[in-house]
Amino acid sequence: MTRTRRWTVSSGSVFEERIGYSRALVDGERVYVSGTTGFDYATMTIHDDVVEQTEQCLRNITEALAGTGCTVLDVVRVRYMLPVREDFEACWPALRRVFGEVRPAGTMTVCGLADERMRIEIEVDARRARLTPGDGRGLRIEAVGGDGPGAGAGGEGAPPEDWRAVRDAVGPAAAPTAAGPARPDARDLRATAYLGGLAVGCSTVRPPADGGSTATATVGVLPAFRGRGIGTALFEAALARARERGAGTVRTEVPAADGDGLRFARGCGFVERKRYVPDGGSDEWVELWLAPRAS
Repeated sequence: MTRTRRWTVSSGSVFEERIGYSRALVDGERVYVSGTTGFDYATMTIHDDVVEQTEQCLRNITEALAGTGCTVLDVVRVRYMLPVREDFEACWPALRRVFGEVRPAGTMTVCGLADERMRIEIEVDARRARLTPGDGRGLRIEAVGGDGPGAGAGGEGAPPEDWRAVRDAVGPAAAPTAAGPARPDARDLRATAYLGGLAVGCSTVRPPADGGSTATATVGVLPAFRGRGIGTALFEAALARARERGAGTVRTEVPAADGDGLRFARGCGFVERKRYVPDGGSDEWVELWLAPRAS
């Protein structure tokens, strides 16, 4: 799915519909999360305690950020609004737990809120910058437990359930870099990309077999998190694992209807070799091979 430079995210709050605003708005790299209160939007209920309201605010904001492809590590500015000045200090531990690592710019204002039950409102701005592992913004790639070197001793590593959840979410019909039609194989080397603590991408490498030198590599990224370099980081890690297993050439497969997937693959240096419809299937697939590097 292609993202325009501007899109919105809704929480389902009745206030958004009645007043005419979005929980979050993405405009290029900039992300704006509206003032968010301690309502549980699923039930439209709110706790009396200011600390409980703060915790719910933070949950609401974290969910809204995920809808924009961000986490709290991307927050650059936060604004706190409270009707009672003396309530603020009680909220500090919860706020420090969420924002203490990123340390965004912050402002606290004493003001009236729209509903007398509201004891705190929080607004944040974030930035959808491109990511690379180890840049301090929370992106890491972990081999799935038991899937070859790098997975950790004793089968330790990323839980298979995280990899499977992302794989199922991106799906061959919609994901720009989804796994092809081949069935899972015990030789497959899998990895999961995490942003903060959230699983946002996955990869699969099928190493060369029977004395061959060709590996198959596929990657997928959750739609909201595309365009941030996560797919590129996954591909580079997958390519390295394929080379470690003796791959001289690398191929991939993408649904022909998946324009984003084809653009991503070509951007990584893959060249189309053929198109085909799998036996028993109806959808056309594109087989691409990684072009040799210039010497």
